[in-house]
Amino acid sequence: MTEHDPSLATVAAFKAGMARVPGAVHIVTTDGPAGRAGLTATAVCSVTTDPPTLLVCVNETSSVGQAFISNEAVAINTVGPEFTSLAMLFGGKTPMEERFAASDWAVAASGAPRHLGAAASFDTRVVGGQAVGSHRVLFCEVIDVTLGDDPTPCVYHDRAFKVLTSL
Repeated sequence: MTEHDPSLATVAAFKAGMARVPGAVHIVTTDGPAGRAGLTATAVCSVTTDPPTLLVCVNETSSVGQAFISNEAVAINTVGPEFTSLAMLFGGKTPMEERFAASDWAVAASGAPRHLGAAASFDTRVVGGQAVGSHRVLFCEVIDVTLGDDPTPCVYHDRAFKVLTSL
């Protein structure tokens, strides 16, 4: 493949297509030598159950990218519709201290901040990674799972937060 392959989709077409793909809303957090940081992501996926592993994609050039790449501890907090404003805080330019001050957190076994209201919180250790374009795919081995009282997930679809309902 050449550096610029004209058969590849345009960035605009790719973004428009991905807007049609619903994704669960996760507030992903880390803490360690590179500092405490958090972001909102839909780019989270199960990799394998043996050992339990998730992947999360982090923009290496973002203000928090290096903290995630350098720290070993990551918590993936899947949030429900009551936390859309918190997801917006973690997805924007809000200073890190304000992001974490806006809700309740506990320190997970890995050392990463675990959201106390999450539908599910996966405490993980980064066991590998791969750079792809502007992002790094982090492979995170799950060391603990905490289930919240309300399993209702929030999804991001067509550039808006939405709530799943039963048919």
